[in-house]
Amino acid sequence: MNASDELVADCIDAVSEPDPRGAVREVLKRFVTGEGWKLDRLETMTVGLHVLYGSPELTVLNVVWPPLMLLFPHDHRMWAAIGIYRGREDNAFYRRRGDAVVSSGGRELTERSVLLLGDDVIHSVHNPARSSYTGAIHVYGGDFIGTPRSQWDPNTYTEQPYDLNAVRREFDRAESSFRSS
Repeated sequence: MNASDELVADCIDAVSEPDPRGAVREVLKRFVTGEGWKLDRLETMTVGLHVLYGSPELTVLNVVWPPLMLLFPHDHRMWAAIGIYRGREDNAFYRRRGDAVVSSGGRELTERSVLLLGDDVIHSVHNPARSSYTGAIHVYGGDFIGTPRSQWDPNTYTEQPYDLNAVRREFDRAESSFRSS
């Protein structure tokens, strides 16, 4: 069994626990600290959102952020757990004000960090490194791909329907920008 299969199996088991978010946090802590994991397959993945597992109850993504990428504010409408296995991910948090959002703090996640997010969190994500990629496992307590949710324009902060294709284009744009610099 490879690292991603082990990770997914442990996350599936964790979701059946009385406190699924806490149990997933523990799985991610073990994963990002390398306790018994082999990251070979995960570390060779390309830039983007890679679905390792998806069901109505659980989604596990391997997210590889190119240098200097900034993803616009968005929500999940389900709890999430983020574990950084390589690099750094800066999260800026927002709160609703009408149809727009306003800044409400942030959190820097470095290698080996794990962060839990509630189902009402709105955040944007940035890889601040100029020349290194960030690798993160994002685990969601639901169907991340199929659940309707929102994103906010990064300039006007007005709410729009979440567009997974726009997210993928932003990953491609950031990768192209890095490669051309």
